[in-house]
Parts: sequence; C-alpha cells; structure tokens
Amino acid sequence: MANIESALRHSSAGLHQRLQAAPQRDAQAAWLGVESGAARLLLPLTHAGEVFRSADVQPVPYAQPWFLGVANLRGVVCGVVDLAAFLGCAQEGRNARHGLARGRLVSFNPLLDVNGAVLVDAILGVRTVSSFERCVPPGPSDLPCWGSTYTSADGQAWREVNLQSLSQLDAFRAIALA
Repeated sequence: MANIESALRHSSAGLHQRLQAAPQRDAQAAWLGVESGAARLLLPLTHAGEVFRSADVQPVPYAQPWFLGVANLRGVVCGVVDLAAFLGCAQEGRNARHGLARGRLVSFNPLLDVNGAVLVDAILGVRTVSSFERCVPPGPSDLPCWGSTYTSADGQAWREVNLQSLSQLDAFRAIALA
C-alpha cells in the first residue's frame, strides 16, 4: 500500500512540475485540458493547483446536488464540486459519486485562496493557443466564468473555464439547498 501511495505522490508531483513549467516554456496562454461530462474544457494553468487521482469525499447534508462534499487534500479540507453538473454539461444518467473513483480532482491554485477542487472525468493534457484553429469569444448571456470556445484541428470544441471567476460566482458559493 505504501508503494502505491508513494507512486501516486511521485506521479502527481511530476505532473505538477510539468504544469508549472509549461507557462515558462511557452509565452502563449496555457490550459489544462479536461473532459467533464459531455464537454472538453480548458482550465487556465495559473488557476489550477494539484491533480488528485481520487479522494475520500465526505458528503455534506442539505447541499446542492453538484456539491459532492469535502475531502482532505494534502492536509487541507476542500469542498468538492462536480464541474459538469454545476456548469450544466453533465451527461444524462451520470452519477458523480461513482465517478469519483475514475475521475480526477483538480484543486484550485492556492493563490486563489479557495479551499476547493473540481471533479473532472479525465485529464487530457496541457494545451496552448497554437493547439487550436479557431476561437469564438464568449457571448453576452454566458456565465462570467466562461471564456472563449476553441476548435481543434479534429473539429472538437473546447470551452475555457476561468476558475477564479467561477469561485467568485454567488451560485458557486451557495452550496446549501434553499
């Protein structure tokens, strides 16, 4: 068991180092590409913290359905949000609690001063502007956390999510059922 935990820490630390080094190698905007529900999303590297394989998330009573509970992530108690459910891109019949075992938690960068993490279904790697062929700016009716929509060479749409803006939304902070 100790070997597995050591290997996971080493793997997570290596990914964290590569993510931190990516903006230094490339002056372009850089994102962590993730899959969440039916959407491919781009999380700014400067907003993303550490990626966790899975965690023991403790449910919180009387919370919104998209708020999965709290988890101890390296000694910090963090609220865990199902990103697909919150943003409205969850696939029908998707059970986020079961997805915790297969998905990944992306914590907020400590500089954002948010003890939180978002559940995503898969990590798809680091992306830069040069990875895409077309960019469409957000529309006026979009949530303030939505950024531009990018199209990759294979025709896939990727939507930027500003984690700092997301963390400041009143709806995101209102985890209790009304």
